Amino acid sequence: MEILVIEDEAKLAALIKEGLEKSDYIVTVETNGSNGIATAINQTFDLILLDIMLPDQSGFDVLQAVRANNIITPIIFLSALNESKTVIKGLDYGAVDYIKKPFDFDELRARIRNVQRKFGSDRVSILELEGVKVDLIKREVFRANKKIELSKREFAILELLLTHANRPLSKAEITEKIWNINFDMGTNVIEVHMHQLRKKLNDGFEKQLIETIVGSGYQISGVLIKR
Repeated sequence: MEILVIEDEAKLAALIKEGLEKSDYIVTVETNGSNGIATAINQTFDLILLDIMLPDQSGFDVLQAVRANNIITPIIFLSALNESKTVIKGLDYGAVDYIKKPFDFDELRARIRNVQRKFGSDRVSILELEGVKVDLIKREVFRANKKIELSKREFAILELLLTHANRPLSKAEITEKIWNINFDMGTNVIEVHMHQLRKKLNDGFEKQLIETIVGSGYQISGVLIKR
């Protein structure tokens, strides 16, 4: 399950990210509304955790902007605004839940599981392209019915490339989306992970799945089927 956290309090955002990743969720963090909207539009998520009091705009504005782009990802508000009228407003705007700060982390995880139960069946669960099948729910990968064991990061990179099929993703884009940090020109972390991913995906197959587009990045090409 991939979760977008839009939260401007850096320490809280880091705690949420760390805690959810320990539960095997893939977490992306944005610290303002504008970046949150852009990320929600350009990447596929199963859930958005959204603060109301953001530095550039309110969480209500972010929710409206996301919905205006036909994105139906479930949204849970996280807020220190505990008045009943604010909670009601958040739910009336279309949030599936409203969690008051400070909150118990076990409660947050329970509410996320509840969203999974309610909305999981309506989400894209399978990605298929060029004989590769990715089960987003079970976190399994097959190529020509051969199961391929991937690490958490390798799975996330493959999912990212598939959801952006037929266009190259730069090292900076991959780093920012998977690790949620700015790309360091002095590191070879992308090359290392891409080498391992390619090795696993291509073992026993003649066709190379992941292309290197010189000057642009990495790309998977083909007809993507979502179901």
